[in-house]
Amino acid sequence: MLRTLIIGMTFLVLCAGIPSVSAGIGGDEGWYRVHCNIDGADVYFDGQYKGTTYGGWVDIPSYTTGTPYNNIRVEKSGYQTYSGSLPSGPVAGETVNVYATLQPVETAGSIHVTSSPSGSAIYLNGNYRGVAPLTIQNLVPGTYSLDAERSGYQSDHTTVTVRAGQQSNVQFTLTPIQQYGSVKITSVPSGAYVYMDGVYKGRTPLTLTSVSAKNHIVELDLAGYYDWKSTVAVTSGVTRYVDARLTAVPSETTGAIDVVSYPAGADVFLDEKYQGKTPSAGVYTISNVAVGSHTVRVALSGYQDYTTSVGVSGATTSHITAALQPGQPSTTGSIAVTSSPSGAEVYIDNAYKGITPLTIDGVATGNHAVRVALAGYSDWSTSVQVGAGSTASASASLSAVPTQAPSAGVPPFAVVGALGILGLLVALHRRD
Repeated sequence: MLRTLIIGMTFLVLCAGIPSVSAGIGGDEGWYRVHCNIDGADVYFDGQYKGTTYGGWVDIPSYTTGTPYNNIRVEKSGYQTYSGSLPSGPVAGETVNVYATLQPVETAGSIHVTSSPSGSAIYLNGNYRGVAPLTIQNLVPGTYSLDAERSGYQSDHTTVTVRAGQQSNVQFTLTPIQQYGSVKITSVPSGAYVYMDGVYKGRTPLTLTSVSAKNHIVELDLAGYYDWKSTVAVTSGVTRYVDARLTAVPSETTGAIDVVSYPAGADVFLDEKYQGKTPSAGVYTISNVAVGSHTVRVALSGYQDYTTSVGVSGATTSHITAALQPGQPSTTGSIAVTSSPSGAEVYIDNAYKGITPLTIDGVATGNHAVRVALAGYSDWSTSVQVGAGSTASASASLSAVPTQAPSAGVPPFAVVGALGILGLLVALHRRD
């Protein structure tokens, strides 16, 4: 028994003098201490698992005589993997610190929404989320429905895909809802030229439909009267009424003519004398024009000449809008006749045409006589020059005829006596 114990102790002493060998590598031992902000992270050296962090770190042995490690990888589910290069290996008994910080994997995304105009109400999958500009955060990755709404504009819709850790950008451009109303324009006297926002529309009385719902500038012009201007607010589905009372201007010796042409750049002639060209924007004004009737011709290469007769009154501006027509020139024009009061008979070259206000189409080009007649008023006459494809205007201001009183020179009994004698002579003639 004693002999067996001695042999065993001797074996232990001998074993204690033999160097230890790990995994067949051998050599002195140092350590890598891998620090990590997350416990439970797995650590790999050159792709080989070496341990799991606990309490903020894990120690991994390194043998000085073994093959040195080059790369480190630290990973844990729910976090982005950390990869890097290892520092030089530790010498025997040394500890080398390595630090790895893991970032959590983003699982949500966001949508940034803008709109033109801004302030649109934004709905995500039908639920109101606020007004643009707006950022909707913490969205689970996937496809969402977005809607933008604003009063007075058409709503807009789109779909957007949200990805983890990313922001999707959406821009809405809303289209205004066009709304219309009507404007009915009258004037005293009637027959005034009507311009809305600088564009000729016709002559009073006039009703304009499909007028956009906003503020518009209405201007009226009539020879012999001051120009009239006002602003009218048009509301969708409502008819606005404009009644202009024009004020006569004192008699002067000259006036002016404003000429606009479509297209622009046309030559302007007054009584066949060249005046200039219509500008690309605005009007061409012929100043110091003698009071009376004049002929204006607007000509542009490739278009039919526009010729019209215009009456010029002192200290006023007459307006001409020439819409030039391409192609071969027309051989006829029109005459527009108005009267104050209206309802008068119109004769062109002594041929009855109708009752004022009246426009006669298909009138041969050249000079024509216009006569306006109304019971109780003196006839009114003028001559107009009709241009090809244009409308000449004649505006008659009728004067009432004074009532004739019976003659005071013949007494009533003398009239009765004359009638009696005449009857007697007729009776005698029949008897014969």
